[in-house]
Amino acid sequence: MATLNSSFFSNVQTLPFQFPSPTNLPSQRQLVPIRIRMSLPDKYNSSTDPITSLTRLLWGRALPPQPLISAVRSTWSATWLLMMRQLAPSSSSGSYSRPPGLFPSVPSLYHTSPHTANPTNSLHLYVGLPCPWAHRTLIVRALKNLEAHLPVSIAAPGSDGSWEFHSEPTKGSVLVAGPDSANGKKNLREVYRMRRGGYDGRSTVPMLWDVERKEVVCNESYGIIEFLNSGFAAGSGPDLCPVQLRGEIERWNQVIYPAVNNGVYRCGFAQSQEAYDTAVNELFTTLDKLESHLSTNRYLCGDTLTLSDVCLFTTLIRFDLVYNVLFKCTKRKIIEYPNLYSYTREIYQMPKVAETCNFEAIMDGYYRTLFPLNPGGIRPIMPLVCQYESLSKPHGREVLSSKSKQLQLSPQ
Repeated sequence: MATLNSSFFSNVQTLPFQFPSPTNLPSQRQLVPIRIRMSLPDKYNSSTDPITSLTRLLWGRALPPQPLISAVRSTWSATWLLMMRQLAPSSSSGSYSRPPGLFPSVPSLYHTSPHTANPTNSLHLYVGLPCPWAHRTLIVRALKNLEAHLPVSIAAPGSDGSWEFHSEPTKGSVLVAGPDSANGKKNLREVYRMRRGGYDGRSTVPMLWDVERKEVVCNESYGIIEFLNSGFAAGSGPDLCPVQLRGEIERWNQVIYPAVNNGVYRCGFAQSQEAYDTAVNELFTTLDKLESHLSTNRYLCGDTLTLSDVCLFTTLIRFDLVYNVLFKCTKRKIIEYPNLYSYTREIYQMPKVAETCNFEAIMDGYYRTLFPLNPGGIRPIMPLVCQYESLSKPHGREVLSSKSKQLQLSPQ
């Protein structure tokens, strides 16, 4: 999520608005009955807010005059474009272009060997719960049983879009935003600026931090989850990137990332109709292909859960919750894809995965923070299909495993 600078609005140019000329204003004698009428309950309520009273005084109960509507619309459109270009950088065609991270991979010195000291002892993970990229790291951390070896600080979106820490610590089984337990900072920007040489880039999550060296280790989600899976010596649990599947995992990543993971953002952050049409068509074409593939395969790479499944899951679990509505991904919901929805439920039901899914924080992080997409800040009610009771229903996908298929085909 990007940061909107407070000085940004000072550059907005508003269109001129002409008020009524003095010759058309009412005289003092005429103003007296107007004041009286404003207090009469049959036409004006005395509890009406000042803005409503002013608009009724200017044009009664009718809609505002067309010149005013046009002026406001033009001003809002120009302001929206300025905000969107800072929130979501785009190409000349209006297509969203995600800025690359400055620390894309974990340096080799952190990949431990039996002959060197373990530098991973000083690592700390920074995440934000609404962010699907950060969510990947929390899931892999949980599946690899790294909670005791890799501490985490959880930030929440601030009013300006930056990541801020809360004073209250994490409580209960479901993760919530809390303090910066590694550096005691108020926001993530301050943590980034602690690194040697300073920092003036985007302060994004997830971010892997070296507490002793005071250095950003990596702030690209895939680089972090690859490291947690195979480079973090203390990890256990399943191998999410087996050697024999790495080529297939990479092929799926090349399909999922542009069209689905980043595809929903290309829909929501599109700044032209053409850019939106292209993104939304690619998104649902790919979802259709995934639905077909998962009708005969338990996971993307067969019977084995991989990093590709983790990457797909964090988008699917947010789809009906926020992307379908806020990002205009409205052609279908995930609940309308039987295989994709059961696949999402199976991963959600894996041990410790549900605890990483804080749906309240996810909805707040999108509906109440992305002001250009939802100026009123109103958060809709959570869909029933995204609630725990629905996601906990039996998924039945175990019948798709190779062993189950062999049992079904064997003679009785």
